[in-house]
Amino acid sequence: MVRHLDHLRDRAGAVPRAIVGRFSSRLHDERVAAWLGIWLGISFTVAFVTGLISHFMQHPPTWLLWPSRPVNLYRVTQGVHVIGGLATIPLLLAKLWTVYPKLWQWPPVRSVAHALERGMVFLLVAGALFQLVTGVFNVARWYVFPFYFPTAHYWTSYVLIGALIIHVTNEWAKVRRAVFRPVRLDSVPLESAGRLSRRGFFAATAAACAVIAVTTVGEAFRPLAGIAWLAPLPPERGVPVNKTAAAAQITVRPDWRLHVTGVVQRELRLSLDELRALPRHSARLPIACVEGWSAEGAWSGVRLRDVLRMAGVADDARVRVESLEPTGRYRTSEVRAPHWHDPLTLLALELDGAPLTPDHGYPCRLIAPDRPGVLQTKWVTTVVVL
Repeated sequence: MVRHLDHLRDRAGAVPRAIVGRFSSRLHDERVAAWLGIWLGISFTVAFVTGLISHFMQHPPTWLLWPSRPVNLYRVTQGVHVIGGLATIPLLLAKLWTVYPKLWQWPPVRSVAHALERGMVFLLVAGALFQLVTGVFNVARWYVFPFYFPTAHYWTSYVLIGALIIHVTNEWAKVRRAVFRPVRLDSVPLESAGRLSRRGFFAATAAACAVIAVTTVGEAFRPLAGIAWLAPLPPERGVPVNKTAAAAQITVRPDWRLHVTGVVQRELRLSLDELRALPRHSARLPIACVEGWSAEGAWSGVRLRDVLRMAGVADDARVRVESLEPTGRYRTSEVRAPHWHDPLTLLALELDGAPLTPDHGYPCRLIAPDRPGVLQTKWVTTVVVL
């Protein structure tokens, strides 16, 4: 068996001799697999943490009061989650190509323990592919799968991270031996080897990851918007719109009023002119979408806390903001004390110096710091104090 297939021969198994020659590349190597595994482990851990942040921002448990500052926290974490996830694709493919000869290990199962180990590896690979493939479909808004993406993505992340932890525990001795042994990265020069070296393979993989990141990050980091060629939502001037008023079936009646009700000392019904007559405030805040893109706008309107204090509410009240949208998972959103107390949280009436357009939420929309875009409710009609 060739030297570069040593990592394929376990204590009681080997690659059949008939196919050994097919895997003679020095890239099917324990050291290469170990380094790629370390980088993948870091990438998936970052994706898991940022994914949890996104989930619990959108669906906070009752005990969690998410802070309203820093203003761009969600913009950064979700950008890292989506753009970093896209950049992980070449890394995962490189890792799978490096270790796929293990599929030919013979016998395929040597014991119950070995079967469980291989089953855990299957969960790891299947979970990784599922997360990245469906994640790409999600940011491209191509929903060809029959399940609800956020729920499936959230629960599969636990399967993936659990399988990753078990796999790292099982393979740690091999990783230490491969990574920390005193061997040069390329003991055979590229010219004499006549094929891609380990160093070249690592460089090509890193370059592919970097190209995807650089040509996508412009959807969130506007100075690079001009080269965001791979961004699922190409950057545009102003604040993009995910759902138009027509798609949301919005009808604004001439007698529209903002209704403040619930646990209040006095109910309010404010017309658009009455809202405009209240003290006006401005804030420059981003809309940060779960799909990874974000864009800043100059918003102007009335502070939500000012309206709530006009109605007389308790300082620890929870608030539900409701939209004119007749249906939809996010036609309402909850605003907890840290956000509605924040002076940057507005019932916005203008964007970039002009009245809101129907697609941006006319006549009135919520805009608050450090919140996912799906919770920045448009076409606000009712504020309910809980």
